[in-house]
Amino acid sequence: MKQQGLKTLVATMIGLGPIFSYLTGMMQIHGTIAQDSLTRFAPSPTGWLHLGHVASSMFVWGVAGRCGAKVLLRSEDHDQSRSRREYEVGIFNDLAWLGLNHANATFNADQPADFRQSDATPRYLAAVEVLRKNFLVYGCDCSRQVIARDMPQRPDGGVAEELCYNGRCRSRGLALDQPGVGWRVEIPQQEQTFNDLLLGPQQQVPARQCGDLLLRDRHGQFTYNFAVVVDDLEHDVNLIIRGQDLTAATGRQLWLAAALGGPRRQMQYLHHPLIVDAQGQKLSKRFLSEGLAARRARGESPEQVLGLAAHLVGLQPRPSPIGATELPSLFQLETHV
Repeated sequence: MKQQGLKTLVATMIGLGPIFSYLTGMMQIHGTIAQDSLTRFAPSPTGWLHLGHVASSMFVWGVAGRCGAKVLLRSEDHDQSRSRREYEVGIFNDLAWLGLNHANATFNADQPADFRQSDATPRYLAAVEVLRKNFLVYGCDCSRQVIARDMPQRPDGGVAEELCYNGRCRSRGLALDQPGVGWRVEIPQQEQTFNDLLLGPQQQVPARQCGDLLLRDRHGQFTYNFAVVVDDLEHDVNLIIRGQDLTAATGRQLWLAAALGGPRRQMQYLHHPLIVDAQGQKLSKRFLSEGLAARRARGESPEQVLGLAAHLVGLQPRPSPIGATELPSLFQLETHV
């Protein structure tokens, strides 16, 4: 399908010392982005937003603003054991304070909404039924410890990057409605290819990376990989902008989207660099990274927080204050005639 108003995006990234040496120089975002694209910012309400989220939001709103795309806000609260309403309220407050506006402006923390995963259970159940018509969906009661124990030892003695399920329960016939049983779908041995707008061509074989995909865990919660694909298909999201820690999940999500009937538009992916701490680890709410509410209470301005995040992720050489409306200026567009 021919798309109008296509543009190529280029971001200038500055090297910021040993931790960020891989960012040195000009970073080209390869490919074209349609001006009518739809992307999303989808944090999990399991803690307060921190600088890592701000850095991700700068790519989402900056790229979208430069290309004329729209941004949806979603609440990925699939992990009900850790999700809290006060954290979701904090997300709305923090984004409003930063000046980042989303297209689904009526979405709020006080009412049920199509953009909150805990309100979308019927949609997920319907998607499971679609999969069951064409693929083996089966019960699995394996814990992470069991899966790890079943994995073969690496020749170098190292630890695998992620757990890969070996199909232990595929032929056990566990009932899907049995307590303590999760749901998996069998994934064929197929290679998935895609062009990352930042990282270039990618090849992945999900069956070798993660094995049969978990759709719902043993506690009855739909998983990230499943819910996010169902949501993107429902909302017609076709531009995924997220951190490079999720690059490896793309192949399995592409397979799942096709298994569910496929997206209405071609999917595009951009996996951006992350802010890391002094040990080179990704900033995480689980490690008590300072939240935006604390920075706001200390008197920092939205422009200061955005400027600091832009500096730490390599979008500008110094932590100079920058406003939300200026984020598109951090990215350079080359128009193709």
